[in-house]
This record gives sequence, C-alpha cells and structure tokens, in this order.
Amino acid sequence: MNGHFLSFFYYSPLSTDGGGVTVHAPATVANMVCGFDVLGFAVKEPYDEMHICFTGKPGITIINKDDYNLPTDPEKNVAGAALLAMMEEIDEPLGFELQIRKRIKPGSGVGSSAASAAGAVVAANHLLQNRFSREDLVRFAMNGEKLASGVKHADNIAPCIYGGVTLIRSIFPLDIVSLAAPPLYVTIVHPQIEVRTSDARGILKRQVQLKDAIRQWGNIAGLVAGLLKNDYDLIGRSLEDVLIEPVRSILIPGFDEVKSRSKAAGALGGGISGSGPSIFMLSKDETTAEGVKQEMHAVYERLGLEHHTYLTTINNEGVKLIKN
Repeated sequence: MNGHFLSFFYYSPLSTDGGGVTVHAPATVANMVCGFDVLGFAVKEPYDEMHICFTGKPGITIINKDDYNLPTDPEKNVAGAALLAMMEEIDEPLGFELQIRKRIKPGSGVGSSAASAAGAVVAANHLLQNRFSREDLVRFAMNGEKLASGVKHADNIAPCIYGGVTLIRSIFPLDIVSLAAPPLYVTIVHPQIEVRTSDARGILKRQVQLKDAIRQWGNIAGLVAGLLKNDYDLIGRSLEDVLIEPVRSILIPGFDEVKSRSKAAGALGGGISGSGPSIFMLSKDETTAEGVKQEMHAVYERLGLEHHTYLTTINNEGVKLIKN
C-alpha cells in the first residue's frame, strides 16, 4: 500500500464549544542516527490535533476523537501525565477538558507520545496566559515520555515544542540548544508493524567499547557542525550510528535495503526514526527526496508489507496554535 499519513485525509474540526484553544502538535524524528537521546527535529507532517478548554470542576477530562482507544484516565495517558505535572505547579484548583485526535499513529517511531504530551501542555499554557517557559513545558511533557517508555527523555519533546532541530545537552538540569540547519527534505516510511519504545530500549547494550564511543562522539560533533555550517557533505558523513542502529535495526524488516537504496538514490543519509519502525532519510532537494520515497515503497512492495510513506520538511515552528 502506497499512501500518506493520516494528515492527508479529511477530518472535521474538533469541537470548540466553550472556548479554549486548538493546536497542531507535530511528529518528530529523534536521535538523528548518531545522537541517541540528544538530537531530534520536528517535521511539518503528520501532526496531532488537540483542543483544550477550562471546565467547571478541578481535574482533567480526556476525550479521544480517533479510533486508537488510548486510555482516558489522566494518570495512564501521556497527555494527562504531562498536564498533571503542570498542575502540580499551579496554586489554584483548575479543570481542563482535553480532546485529542491523533494523526500520528502510536508506536510509529515519529514521536506520537511526545506530540500528545507536548501539545497538551503548550495548549494549556496558552489558556494560562503563557505563565510557563518553553523549558518548563518540556519538563512537564517529559512525564508523558516516562509513562510511555519508562524513561524521561526530551529528544522528541524538545523539537516538538521548540521547533526545528534541538540538542539536549543535559536532562538534569535541563539544557536545550536550538540548532540552525540548512534546508532539508525528509522522507519517511512507516512499515505497519509496531516497535514499543520500552522494548527497543530493553535490547540495547549496557556497555560499549571505547573505540565505538569515540567514533559516535565524532559523528555527533560532525553532524552538529554540518548543520551549523550548512555543509551537506559533512551532514551525510556524520549520519552513522555504531552503537544503537546495529541492534535495533534487526526489529525492522527491510531496513538495510531501504538504507542502501535510499543512499544510492541520492539521500544524504538517515536511519531509524526514534525507536522505529519508521525509517527517515534526509535529502538536499525535493526531487531526490521523491526518488527516495519511491525506493522505500519498492522495498516494502517486494516484501509484501503494508506501509505508509510521506515527504515533508523540517518544521521550525513546533506546536502551532490554530484557534483561540
């Protein structure tokens, strides 16, 4: 099946009865191959649509507007967990109703849980007259990631909220650096299997050899330098992972073939998006990115595995306010 993510389909607007705000929370690509848990970027499509408003009684009410049947108990929902963390730092008793329409499939590897958590706190912060900083919002939203994967990490959350490419220099204390980047086209294929983030973390090695760590550090530094210098060749050379990808790629059918055929088609490079199963590739121009998309499709057509592909660009805005 050659198609696009759900963002290309028509949806009726979420209800805005009683006021409130609506936001679009974008998908994100975490790790950027070599930058495990420290690098990530937001994309323009797909995105989740969320609407939040105040209610008359304290607490959080979650209403799902899709067919994924995610928990509506705030303590078991990533968006609810993020809002609960925010409410712990609010003195007055408040109540929120949150409607969520997910267009980013859970378990797809493009920041589905991060979009829900980040979108919820950004939207709520608009209602609160932006009393919290972006760094605060990342801190709250990481509670959603902990619920989803067992670990607080910000490589999806930070770009979702800040937009563009972000470097998470530190989690404790939180230190987020926004990185400039040259124009880049992003091609993503999502084979229709699920890889749980907690499972993908569970198979990782607990120890690495020093020579591999040194090579990985060089790639991370090279990738950051390439982005800042608009050096496409350096970006391409640095999109190499000697620690995580060799282990995780065994969970994704066709990974090696997708990667080799994409690079042969002109892609700068790429790899696993987050914990997978989605695979992303970066290209300098749209024509190349379209060729990469066709190669990705050809691999999964041959394997007989249902998949979605799409071509997009880096989203420099992050969570976007649609209606106030």
